[in-house]
Amino acid sequence: MRGLQPIDRKFLLLLSAVCGFGLLMLLSASGPLGYQTFGDSYYFFKHQLFFGFFPGLAIFYVLSRIDYRKLRSVAALGLFLSVLLLVMVYMPGIGLKLGGSERWVKVFGLAFQPSEFVKVTFLLYMSVWLAARKQEAKTVQEGLMPFLFATGIVGLLLILQPNTGSMSVIVISAVMMYMIAGAPWGWFALMGAGGVGLLALLIKLTPYRAARFMTFLHPELDPKGIGYHINQAFLAIGSGGLFGLGYGHSRQKFLYLPEVAGDSVFAVMAEEMGYFITVAFIVLMGFFVRRIITIAENAPDEFGRYLATGIGSWIAVQTVLNISSMMGLLPMTGVTLPFVSYGSSAFLALAMGMGLVASISRQSRL
Repeated sequence: MRGLQPIDRKFLLLLSAVCGFGLLMLLSASGPLGYQTFGDSYYFFKHQLFFGFFPGLAIFYVLSRIDYRKLRSVAALGLFLSVLLLVMVYMPGIGLKLGGSERWVKVFGLAFQPSEFVKVTFLLYMSVWLAARKQEAKTVQEGLMPFLFATGIVGLLLILQPNTGSMSVIVISAVMMYMIAGAPWGWFALMGAGGVGLLALLIKLTPYRAARFMTFLHPELDPKGIGYHINQAFLAIGSGGLFGLGYGHSRQKFLYLPEVAGDSVFAVMAEEMGYFITVAFIVLMGFFVRRIITIAENAPDEFGRYLATGIGSWIAVQTVLNISSMMGLLPMTGVTLPFVSYGSSAFLALAMGMGLVASISRQSRL
């Protein structure tokens, strides 16, 4: 490993700031729920540390020391594993059904969410595919059709769980990669129209999606039923004002706000920290994503450029979806806030993505 360049310092500093702030907010937001559920106010925080953060550090270190270009040979295997993991959620004795969704797999006593790791493996595969077919990717026969086929399989398996939020993150990230690969702009207009049509069909065919969409349009219609979640989020965000109630002083986290350690952690952040610090966090995430894109722009090859772009798009899209849904700008998606929300599977997947970006930055021209 002699001669390795150091990891990009700005990337490392921004990543540390985001992770540190995220752990602090999770510590505060999850306290009442942890005490009520497990008799331990620090349960979610400790679980995130020992099953997410510390293993994630090890994964980050290992991947940052590996030349990312060596992963080309396992990209196809990654896609196969992605599909296999998504199918495993339906296998009796392996798949777990929680909250009406089949999103979990339990193997050797360990439960995890395959869709989180698919975000890494599928983007890795797409990066290799685009880099190997730079010219062919711009044709319908060898470019558009295989792209739609691959994203369609993964997207369909996620929709069936149902997990529309993760499907949106993966598909939009892949489309961003395909866009910088130079595919004709007209294709993206068609894909956008097709995506809107698919979502409209899903809303029409599935009652719970229709209810979510109606709540998005009229959150005031059923504030104690289907609209309870978004109305409590509004109350938390509005209560924060400019300067917030103070760290640890959220009222909504005391079992009023659903999914307080997961999807809704941004609402607690806004309530406790207020407008200015919340905006500062959003700006921090913006600078972080921009640094990842800068690393992509300076990558030594097309594979690295596509991979870093896909990972940066993943972080950006998921952040926008989570915050927008909490503010009522988009329907509730169920996606978590990267580096802040509770979830060891999500944190480990993020650590894998960040390790790959760190590896690319070691080889970049920055």
